[in-house]
Amino acid sequence: MIIRNSATIFNALGGIMNVYKPAGVSVRKVINAIITNLCKDLNQLETRKPRSRLLFDKVDNETYNLEVVPDPADDIKVVGERHQFSDFKCQPAVSLGHFTSGVLLLGINRGTRTAYHIRMNRPVRVYRVTGRFGKATETHMFDSRIIAKSDFGHVSRGKLSGFLSSLQASHQRKMFELCGVDIQSETAYNLATQGTIRPANNNLPVIYGISLVDFKRPYFTLEIHALNEYEDYLATLIHEIGLGLQTVAHCTALRCIRCGYFTVDDSLLRGNWNLQHVISNLQVSSKILEDHPDITNQESISLVNSDTKEELFSATNLIEK
Repeated sequence: MIIRNSATIFNALGGIMNVYKPAGVSVRKVINAIITNLCKDLNQLETRKPRSRLLFDKVDNETYNLEVVPDPADDIKVVGERHQFSDFKCQPAVSLGHFTSGVLLLGINRGTRTAYHIRMNRPVRVYRVTGRFGKATETHMFDSRIIAKSDFGHVSRGKLSGFLSSLQASHQRKMFELCGVDIQSETAYNLATQGTIRPANNNLPVIYGISLVDFKRPYFTLEIHALNEYEDYLATLIHEIGLGLQTVAHCTALRCIRCGYFTVDDSLLRGNWNLQHVISNLQVSSKILEDHPDITNQESISLVNSDTKEELFSATNLIEK
């Protein structure tokens, strides 16, 4: 059955959307574009007619004609379109930086509560990060002023892969050290089997895995599995990798390809930010949440929250030279 009533469809618009955020566009602009398109599509359907009012027409001293007419004060030409921007609530589950593209989870209407639970649960996200050897910039991003240049001819795929392996091992070892256990002990094994080890502080970035997926000198692409990460942290990590290999490097692209169980394959591209595709995407996301309830209520293993040890997780101190 085809539903043409806009009010019925609006009431069904609630849940988690998986959209593809373009690079160079803020999350707020993405939300504004989606809600604007939804309002436009809803207003093209069957909307509520103006309310009725009673019109009294005096015929003589004791007789009145009573007529029911549309209330002109409720006409769309007076009050505007039936569905407006302010009717929607929309919040990101986990935000992305300005230069980062990829999976962006948005909670719309009643889905904002689910988005909050996903954010508090801190899902692991997977990134494809591209860097360039030979040039260092002020902010470690491609749009910043170049402050240093260096030779990178000695950097090979083998050297880069080996350095990344030691970097990943260093992060994993530090996670267990903050828990006060030896990574080679049975206690560490039992701790790892209980679920993803998460820092007690939401501002403490953790890298669970980092590997090389492409190397075409001077460019290289890494796949990074991280938690509590942010754009500047990943860019700084690329800079520190360059220093660790006796050269310099800066970040040229960041792309989030997975957030928890949500992948880039199901993300809505900019051309599909309309009512029909949003409803289909909400249904797909609802099925994912139903199949994986741990997205919103996982009992996570938290590390010791110690401000004196947070510096161990900074990109500059995790690389063992």
